[in-house]
Amino acid sequence: MNHAHHVYRDRRAAVLATMRDHAGGGLAIVPTAPEVIRNRDSHYPFRSDSYFHYLSGFPEPEAVIALVAADDGDRHVLFCREKNEEREIWDGFRHGPAAAREIFGFDEAYPIAELEARLADLASDRPALFTPVGLFEHWDRKIAGVLNEVRARVRTGVAAPEQIVDVRGALDAMRLVKDEHELALMRRAAAISGAAHARAMARARPGWYEYQVEGELMHEFLHGGAQAVAYGSIVASGPNACVLHYRDNDRRMADGDLLLIDAGCEYRGYASDITRTFPVNGRFTPAQKAVYEVVLEAQQACLAAVRPGVAFHDYHKVAERVIAQGLIDLGLIEGPLDAALESQSYKRFYMHRAGHWLGMDVHDAGLYQVKGESVVLRPGMVLTVEPGCYIRAADDVPEEFRDIGVRIEDDVLVTADGHENLTAATPKTVAEVEAACAH
Repeated sequence: MNHAHHVYRDRRAAVLATMRDHAGGGLAIVPTAPEVIRNRDSHYPFRSDSYFHYLSGFPEPEAVIALVAADDGDRHVLFCREKNEEREIWDGFRHGPAAAREIFGFDEAYPIAELEARLADLASDRPALFTPVGLFEHWDRKIAGVLNEVRARVRTGVAAPEQIVDVRGALDAMRLVKDEHELALMRRAAAISGAAHARAMARARPGWYEYQVEGELMHEFLHGGAQAVAYGSIVASGPNACVLHYRDNDRRMADGDLLLIDAGCEYRGYASDITRTFPVNGRFTPAQKAVYEVVLEAQQACLAAVRPGVAFHDYHKVAERVIAQGLIDLGLIEGPLDAALESQSYKRFYMHRAGHWLGMDVHDAGLYQVKGESVVLRPGMVLTVEPGCYIRAADDVPEEFRDIGVRIEDDVLVTADGHENLTAATPKTVAEVEAACAH
């Protein structure tokens, strides 16, 4: 078992400890994601379920982790595909149970075909069953079948688990604070994505289609060793920049357009999420620059508000204040500031939150508030900082401001004494952006 796989075993041990605290022990079972057919006999690229990957690092489909917390000790069990020379010729390497047990630090490993037969034994006389209830429909059916199988053995003196606990509660709390292994992967994802945004600035030009810029992003992602995007890339020019989740990426870009790109790669299971906005011709107009500077000021104020001990929602309130004041200064909404904040008139032009947790999933696991109280930031949490301003064309909007959409987004780690901007190398100030765009 190499060092990286010790990390996964340690995480499983933490879950086992939680199970003992919660219910005096039990059985946890966590499946990976099913393979999904795209059409006919072509599958979508396989991606492990995030919870499964977090606990194992095991990359193959058709696999399940079982963790037993019992009086006679803890057991880490893996079910996976058997070695199969013929299938490996067609589909590639399989670890098989023996190698998987050794490499990924499990005590026992069995063929996935034995799962049903063995699960009922593993679940017998356990006080609780921990599993992601409601994650996959086929899995819920399987769990119900296992429970019924154990209940059917009641006359042999076996008791079925009385408690069913969603194991994601414990896992979400763990995933909210990143360890060094995770942060190394997230830094790499951030570096690849930052380079992709810089490449897009250098390459984009009037007359290109948005998808051609998306091609430049994809080149850099794949060239940097990322296997996938963390989410569908948003390459939104002109009026499209005012559509928050624009996906078509098929408009021809004109001289004078702003281009908003929200794109990030996934590197070894970890997401990055960067947004930059720049002029397609390389130079901001005065109105574009004015709006951009408001969003940049808001983003920098938000960054300054990210540190341990601060409520998660505080940096969003900072974004609202700065953007509302900026919109008043630009003459787009009525002042004074307190009245604008109270009436929420700014929401016409800034309608989303300032960010979200980031990790294996782009909108990562973890609560934002508990019993109505905002979660407090602590070292190891990673979040996005992404205020924006979107001015759709309308009769009451001065012509020079119409169709200006700006968002600036970085990925930020909360540290012991403040924060670290993981995507700080990506061009951001007006001067940096125009220099990166110089054709």
